[in-house]
Amino acid sequence: MYKLIIILFFALPLGAFAQTVSTGIVYDYSKKTLTLPGVVVKNLSTQKTVLSNSTGKFTIPAKIGDLLEFSLMGYHTDTLYLSNLLARAIYLPVKSTNLKDVDIQGVKINKEVANAADPLAEKYTLLSTGGNLGRKRMTDKVGGLGLNLGYGKYKRQQRKEADLEEREQYLEEIDENFSEKNITELTKLEGEDLKHFMIIYRPSVEQVKAERPYRYTYYISRAYVAWQKLTPQQRKLQDLPKLKAN
Repeated sequence: MYKLIIILFFALPLGAFAQTVSTGIVYDYSKKTLTLPGVVVKNLSTQKTVLSNSTGKFTIPAKIGDLLEFSLMGYHTDTLYLSNLLARAIYLPVKSTNLKDVDIQGVKINKEVANAADPLAEKYTLLSTGGNLGRKRMTDKVGGLGLNLGYGKYKRQQRKEADLEEREQYLEEIDENFSEKNITELTKLEGEDLKHFMIIYRPSVEQVKAERPYRYTYYISRAYVAWQKLTPQQRKLQDLPKLKAN
């Protein structure tokens, strides 16, 4: 009985640590730097809902494999499948209103009203710094201030995620073009020979990235010429030297 209690005691913290979150910032799709507060972020897998704060940032309990939904009045609703829990930027496009142009030629505007200063403008352009520093004039609205703490780390995570996504796209391109079907049509290789050929001469992401568009048919032909010069034993090795550049 005591052993069971001890096991349960140590199991509880593990359940707590298993709880993870997804974070990010929601932006206007057209105005990339405009953050969107009040966006409803809903985890469709758990039905948990949160709102983005005044800077567009959101934090919601989630795990890899969950589906998040982003909605805001006047914007298209979007969904996101969580393949990882890195901080990310979400861009929502504005809904098209398709309103007809309004004829305002006959409307008269009071000059005093038109030239009057906005009485609330000072609240947005001035920000109190407290203490003896007095008031400091700001060129941007208070509501448009970006995140400062941790922003550099967030941007690095964004770049890392973008690099990984780009690499995945290149890998998919290589899989599609350097395929068994394409190689067999060009070289007539089959079975173990085809398998070893693909292991030895599969082009790297760096190769494909350096030459755009990459000529897969030409590369396979050159690789096959090099393959024919190998001994039967060499064709089974995976550490052969790479093909020489043109």
